[in-house]
Amino acid sequence: MTIRTTLSFTDRHHGFLQRKVSEGVFASASAAVASAIERMMEDEIAREAALDAMTDEIRARLATPSDDYLDLDAALAPIREMIAAGERGEPT
Repeated sequence: MTIRTTLSFTDRHHGFLQRKVSEGVFASASAAVASAIERMMEDEIAREAALDAMTDEIRARLATPSDDYLDLDAALAPIREMIAAGERGEPT
């Protein structure tokens, strides 16, 4: 179903829209606006999926026993050695 509506644009937006229609990127101003709205809808779905995935990962990490984590000093030791070697002018 198509619904007819009236939209207002700034001169800048209107000019861009008309230019895209005249270049043949979109068949009409309505098609361009519909495409932009569709993109916004897709972006919202993707953002929600990303947030859900991050939430799941945070919950999983919170449930991980602390004994399963790497020791911070052991994990950073090679990096600290590289930095120290660089400060002494040694080849890395």
